[in-house]
Amino acid sequence: MAAAASAGSSPRPKAAPSPQHPPTGKKQPTVGQLLRLPPQWLSLYDDFIAKNAGQVSQIESALRSLTYIIPGRFRDAEIASESIHSGVQLLSLYHDSLLSRAVSKLPVPPTRSGHARYTRFWAQKSTIYRRIAIVLQMVVYTELLCEMSAKRRGGERSRWRVVVLLEAIKAVCRLLLLRITGSRPLVTPALPEREPIPEGDDDEPSALEEQSSPRSESELMDDVAPESAAARDMDGRGPENARPPHEREWFMPRTGMSLPSLPDSSDINSYLLGRVLTADDIKPATKLLHEVQGSAQAAEMLHILAPLVYAIALARSRNKKSWTPWLVGLTVEYAARQLRDRSLRATTLERDEWNKRGWAMGWWTMRGAFYHNVTKNIVGGVTRRMPGFVAGILEDYEYLWENYYFSTSA
Repeated sequence: MAAAASAGSSPRPKAAPSPQHPPTGKKQPTVGQLLRLPPQWLSLYDDFIAKNAGQVSQIESALRSLTYIIPGRFRDAEIASESIHSGVQLLSLYHDSLLSRAVSKLPVPPTRSGHARYTRFWAQKSTIYRRIAIVLQMVVYTELLCEMSAKRRGGERSRWRVVVLLEAIKAVCRLLLLRITGSRPLVTPALPEREPIPEGDDDEPSALEEQSSPRSESELMDDVAPESAAARDMDGRGPENARPPHEREWFMPRTGMSLPSLPDSSDINSYLLGRVLTADDIKPATKLLHEVQGSAQAAEMLHILAPLVYAIALARSRNKKSWTPWLVGLTVEYAARQLRDRSLRATTLERDEWNKRGWAMGWWTMRGAFYHNVTKNIVGGVTRRMPGFVAGILEDYEYLWENYYFSTSA
């Protein structure tokens, strides 16, 4: 019966074949192509930064200013504001490296200061110097953010552990830089600062190319024809006539070249000094700072260790108004200043660095017992006399000065 039933049943229809879609023209990207995309994007970003250095610097300055004026406009603003500030500083550090490479490719490098020449020399000569200097700069840019995060998570004890650890890292980095440079004084910052890049349109020929291209004498004479701009300037019919005679350029008829304007008679000295090379301009980069020995070397090491000594003294003291940590830190810093090399052999860069350190000692009026016993009352009196918006900003900064070590760290 079962066999008959199965024999009488109609056979099952075969499933119709599924229609095959024609292959589209788009190909799926391979893994290798996907992995090559980030470097390509990074290369495009690097080119954009190199071609728009001025605009990028303005954006960075605007973001820094924003974090300066609104440290406490909303809840938990100190961490949010400091996160933005630290991020901008780290991004600026990356931009500095990009622009430094772009400047090195220029046919005529710009005139560099002694600090730029010295730091650029060591950053190019020693890979270890460059890496340690980058680590030091990154710690300086993020130290306050690390302190805020440590206090938020672990309280005061965790905060002081992080403070001492960061000061120890900075001291070790500076001692290593002192060793790498052959016991030469440290400069601040340890990396070369950003150098301006001349911006121009890529489609238009540069002035250097125009000057180097050969021109016939007839073309040069056309430039000073009666209806040319140069001729109008010489005849007094052009915009050059609006300036005094000694400030106008004089165009030579045969060559078409121009002679620069004469300097102001009351400013001859600065005009000549701007065209004179000093001894530091022709010195090798290693000679811009002398090797320190004896008391001068001790002064440099005391200057490096002073922040660490002060941080350890503060961490062990439980009283914010205690004068002991403040006096210990200031004594070490003052001893370093007294032991420095005061002889005539000190270079200009070395004197400039010690002048910076002298101005930085003003931060001691905003630290420890001096702030809580003296400066705080002065700031409070000034705040009460200020308009509401300015007073609010000062109150926000008072909170930072009272509760965070790195807010007043030099």
